[in-house]
Amino acid sequence: MFSPHYIVTLIAQIQNHATYNMEQQQTSVKEREDIKLKEPRRYKVIIHNDDFTTMEFVVNVLTTVFYKSHPEAETLMLAVHKAGSAVVGIYSYDIAKSKINKATTMARNEGYPLRLTLAPEE
Repeated sequence: MFSPHYIVTLIAQIQNHATYNMEQQQTSVKEREDIKLKEPRRYKVIIHNDDFTTMEFVVNVLTTVFYKSHPEAETLMLAVHKAGSAVVGIYSYDIAKSKINKATTMARNEGYPLRLTLAPEE
């Protein structure tokens, strides 16, 4: 079959190869430690005043889409009415966009021109 010398040489080559692979893996692990993660950017959802959307509908949107309590929704609605706009929440981009789309769809289905926008959080 195989000579003892051949088997010893083969075992030595396998050990050397395994040691080399371990050194390679340890080096690549060190490189991964340098990766720095940062929080995803967050966005403010802003609701804007208009002369046609009823106050009751705005409160309904704030309670159903943005999960505000009724008193908080009324306070926000009055702030929008007086100041022209107000921040109703701060979310990741996808969630902010989804909430804006849901509220806008609700408004259009009822015939209201309610406008919501998003802006990066400072």
